[in-house]
Amino acid sequence: MNLMALRNRPWIWSFMGAAVVWALAVILAGGHGGWSIVTTAIAFSAFTVLVGIGQMFVITLGPGNIDLSLPANIGLASAVAMKMMDGSDPRIALGLAGAIGAGLAIGIVNYLLIRLLRIPPLIATLSSSFVIRSIGINYGNGLQIKPPPAFAHFASLRLGGISVLAVLVLLFSVVVGITLARTVYGRSVLAVGQNMRAARLAGISVSRVRFVTYALCGALGGLCGALLAGFTGGSSLDVGAEYLLTSIAVVVIGGTSVAGGMANVPGLWGAALMLFLIATLLNSSGLGIGVRDLMTGVIIIAVITLAGGRRQTR
Repeated sequence: MNLMALRNRPWIWSFMGAAVVWALAVILAGGHGGWSIVTTAIAFSAFTVLVGIGQMFVITLGPGNIDLSLPANIGLASAVAMKMMDGSDPRIALGLAGAIGAGLAIGIVNYLLIRLLRIPPLIATLSSSFVIRSIGINYGNGLQIKPPPAFAHFASLRLGGISVLAVLVLLFSVVVGITLARTVYGRSVLAVGQNMRAARLAGISVSRVRFVTYALCGALGGLCGALLAGFTGGSSLDVGAEYLLTSIAVVVIGGTSVAGGMANVPGLWGAALMLFLIATLLNSSGLGIGVRDLMTGVIIIAVITLAGGRRQTR
């Protein structure tokens, strides 16, 4: 495959980067534990991809569109899920519905702030994150409810070493890819991101598309919060903290254009795996957190530069 083909498929770079980092991690481990590293990376990447899908849709809407409320959303949703489940298996569906509903409401409020008050998405979602976090502190502070046994078992269940949850997220990713390529909504998101004015003149309801997109991002954040609570053994307001920059990084590294109008679902997996493997490699090397963050940033910039992608023509 020549360089031009690689540039036309920017998601390939993320998988290539993940493979290189994995090889380095295995070498550092003395050639042992290669499969274990892969399966662990897949399990943790499932949460990143789930959040990344929502962020990808938002970023695809065009320049300036981004959801910075996701960490607070995830934290609040984890508390809502655990409180509604109350450690009881029969209440799992109720808790999941509550978490998704909370995330959905957050996404809708974000859109209303942007639409009705004309606040830029960056400012609107950042402002709402503080309000959400305050609500979460009052609602879930001191909450020490363990997830229902069946829910905790499902969140961490593996078959043949592969996370069942990761397989489900992978199947969901396939559905998302089909949605973008084959449905009216998916094509509308791409059209709005390419040229909002042209999309409006073509008869696309830009407001409706943006509303659904922000609501979808919020709902996926809420679902991720509930699943993380089951995976980690309980809710935490800080459980979503790492997903602020990570959700953006996996979208950009995965080949989605920051200029909007071009989304890339496969790249989310490559980028999520690469970022987790980078963290694993740097942790194994015994480097301090400052050095790890610096090196991670440098690697991300390098991959983005290589991936490049097509610049949108407006």
